[in-house]
Amino acid sequence: MADEESSHENGADPDAFETATRPDDEQSDPTPIRTDGSGSDDSTGTSDGRGDDLDEESKQDQLDEVREDAEGEYLTTDHGVRVTDTDNSLKASERGPTIMDDFHFREKMTQFDHESIPERVVHARGTGAHGYFQPYDDPDLGEYDDVSEITKASFLQDPGQKTPVFTRFSTVVGSRGSADTVRDVRGFATKFYTEDGNWDLVGNNIPVFFIQDAMEFPDLVHAIKPEPDDAIPQAASAHDTFWDFASLKPEITHMLMWLLSGRALPRAYWMMQGFGVHTFRFVNDEGESRFVKFHWTPKLGTNQLVWDETQKIAGKNPDFNREGLYDIIDEGYEPEWELGVQIVEEDDADQFDFDLLDPTKIIPETEVPVRPIGKMVLNERPDNFFAEVEQVAFHPGNVVPGIDFTNDPLLQGRLFSYQDTQLNRFNSANWDEIPINRPIAERHNNQRAGFMRQEINEGKATYKPNSIDDDDPQEATEEEGGYEHYAERIDGKKIRNRSESFQEHFNQARLFWNSMTEPEKQHIVKAAHFELNKVDRMEIRERVVYDLFNNVDHEFATRVAKGIGVEPPESPGDELSEHDEEDPSLSMENRTEDSIETRKVAILLDDGFEDEHVKQLQSALDDEGARTKIVSKVVGEKTGTDGESVDVDQNHVTATSVVFDAIVVPGGSDSVDALSQQGEPKQFIEEAFKHYKPIAAIGDGTELLDAVELSGVDVANTREGVISEQGVVMDPAGDDLETFIESFVDAIAEHRHWERDPETVPA
Repeated sequence: MADEESSHENGADPDAFETATRPDDEQSDPTPIRTDGSGSDDSTGTSDGRGDDLDEESKQDQLDEVREDAEGEYLTTDHGVRVTDTDNSLKASERGPTIMDDFHFREKMTQFDHESIPERVVHARGTGAHGYFQPYDDPDLGEYDDVSEITKASFLQDPGQKTPVFTRFSTVVGSRGSADTVRDVRGFATKFYTEDGNWDLVGNNIPVFFIQDAMEFPDLVHAIKPEPDDAIPQAASAHDTFWDFASLKPEITHMLMWLLSGRALPRAYWMMQGFGVHTFRFVNDEGESRFVKFHWTPKLGTNQLVWDETQKIAGKNPDFNREGLYDIIDEGYEPEWELGVQIVEEDDADQFDFDLLDPTKIIPETEVPVRPIGKMVLNERPDNFFAEVEQVAFHPGNVVPGIDFTNDPLLQGRLFSYQDTQLNRFNSANWDEIPINRPIAERHNNQRAGFMRQEINEGKATYKPNSIDDDDPQEATEEEGGYEHYAERIDGKKIRNRSESFQEHFNQARLFWNSMTEPEKQHIVKAAHFELNKVDRMEIRERVVYDLFNNVDHEFATRVAKGIGVEPPESPGDELSEHDEEDPSLSMENRTEDSIETRKVAILLDDGFEDEHVKQLQSALDDEGARTKIVSKVVGEKTGTDGESVDVDQNHVTATSVVFDAIVVPGGSDSVDALSQQGEPKQFIEEAFKHYKPIAAIGDGTELLDAVELSGVDVANTREGVISEQGVVMDPAGDDLETFIESFVDAIAEHRHWERDPETVPA
């Protein structure tokens, strides 16, 4: 856990920076940020400097100018007039009509009527946080000696510089009021407030996309959104129109494999990978271009929920992922991701059996490794959700010198679509002046007007060339930091067609399937059963099985067919590639970190619990970075066998196993007797077992496990020592607490215990 101060009120010294290094690398002296005095301390984004004093607090310092604290102040109108009564409108007598003289009522109601902006068509359900990005010192770039060899992007060069960022996570399909845990792609968009302007890395938690060309995007969204006749279902792909569209689009097959996997059910935003999806360009000072793919890798591993669990969480806590992110930031944790890149020389682009410009394809890490170049830390939640999370506006066309585009046809369309979308949402071209979107770098141009203009620009001339204002503002040369697009040679006829190199759709879908463990494959099959059993038209189910899945893997297609009433295909599909290639990086099982940091553990107890068990469990788990919560039938204090009391954090009305990562039952005969008479604790245990979660009990606590059915686990109290079976840790005698806790920590670190067969569990 990083230990940098996160409050913007701390007044960080811009010269005092830590040096970021790759784990286990030696520290070296950081290169200080330029402080040549050429810049202004004005942080409005209109200064004459170039962000020379930029550090991790620079964005917060800028936002301080628009923050307002009402503590101890009088209530006023928007124009500063103090208000005597905000509960009663001005009327003609006590029971008479409201009159037009009531300017406070009209202003208050008008503000309310207009306080919402149109929600995003996609990515409406979002969550965001502030933080910083810091380059690593001397990252391992393989054949390249230094980052400057591959890009001139200045914010990637200096390990002593912390660039402010704001990251927004989101679901794609659902409305703003939908649940966090639906099966869906997750948006992962980061705005870097660099000294050279804003860079928006607008990506997802899945590295490929549904379609190859932006022309198809309206059709995709119309198909996956609620059906137009009845607006059902919300935030779900399990319906006829989506699978009808998918069954007729072979290019979607690779994405379907990811969507049906655990990748579409992230455990937490800080346990979720992120990808730039498209192939971009890095351009260095010599004007040399290389292709690049961007990867975010979470420090605490990439972990998932399970489908039954997500549906129950949606009912118990639809804000599960949002609340979880803010909770851990409030508790002092600092979620961290590593930014990595895959670099391909342009001359090597033809060596692959796919097109690098095809957004439905990945570059397998077995062919091009991901090179980590820096880290992102999120350490501050928003002060105002609407002003920051809702009003933040991303645009993949926001790039800085050193980063450029390719001819990926989906990316090319996004370069238009995002700007157009923001104009619709904000009803103004001035959306970039809203504080959360405003760059820290200076802004000087000849835009002066427009709805809700914020800046007050001086001078007479609003055009170029001009002599009245000495032709200011001046264009910058490339050497002065001006943006120059890569001079790519383009030859060809103007046509409406798709490259032959985009026509293969199943090889990488098969690569994904081959790379899964058997439990992961089973989850994909079960997900397909749920999705396609929600499809009413049999011909759509058949097309998905025969035309898509049977060209990925014959066994996979057969397993899906048997669960949805489709006759299994007799032979593999005509386009099936029978390669046996695998990429270990694609399996989430290979991305589980040996850490229980931020894991949430429920301690089930009642009066008469064993004090020492609880005390040592809390101490040991807290030391490992986990978060323990006391759960009991009612809130208040519970008293242990030694007379010490603990406060109950949650009761059975609000608590449920699905919002915890692990369950433990301490000893104490009175406590366990009380739990055994209650239905909820048994439900806790059964449900946690069904969802493959770690469960532990010590001393008398094992009697509660004996009261429920845990398939394949022998909880007989006659057994000696610490026993661990299928992620269930027990010490019936209760005389080896240290070993018991160590085994429990190990079980939590495994995340899920897929070796179980929970089919008979009634929860």
